[in-house]
Amino acid sequence: MYKHFFKRVIDFCIAFVVLGVLLVPLFVIILWLHFANKGAGAFFMQERPGKNGKIFKVIKFKTMTDERDANGNLLPDAQRLTKVGRFVRSTSIDELPQLINVLKGDMALIGPRPLLPQYLPLYSKEQARRHEVRPGITGWAQVNGRNAISWTKKFELDVWYVDHCSFLFDLKIVFMTIKKVFVREGISSATSATMEYFTGNN
Repeated sequence: MYKHFFKRVIDFCIAFVVLGVLLVPLFVIILWLHFANKGAGAFFMQERPGKNGKIFKVIKFKTMTDERDANGNLLPDAQRLTKVGRFVRSTSIDELPQLINVLKGDMALIGPRPLLPQYLPLYSKEQARRHEVRPGITGWAQVNGRNAISWTKKFELDVWYVDHCSFLFDLKIVFMTIKKVFVREGISSATSATMEYFTGNN
């Protein structure tokens, strides 16, 4: 009952209240990022697969500039990530606009992180089960390594969450997320400023 009804009701109410309380601080962050990103804007929107693989546009704060090399190609993530963006990302503030996605029903507060649409055909049948629930702003894989763990481990944790979703488990993830935000662990992978791309064999 929680997984199929009460979870959605609780998510909507919490997202609505938090957005109302943080309205002024969020406006300040928007202005801060607008100038730090050198005119690239404060928001980043990208198509992601949600529950049952349905595509939606995820909303995040933009933490990088759109600077390009002489050939017009975007510079590497590490070079485009601003100091302000690094702080916003390390404190997970960049995820806050996704509360709008929660209100819309695209996402949940807790669940597997929404990844890129091009990964869909690369999943094994078991890995694809991560889409049996709404993707979350934070999740079991996020509090157990975030970008610092392998894709294989991340998907194992995602599917484990799908099979064990409950109110108490979500509450546990919330408290672990708060701890991770202060410790700032797992923000980068071992080879990238964010997370390397999934190729189907990681």
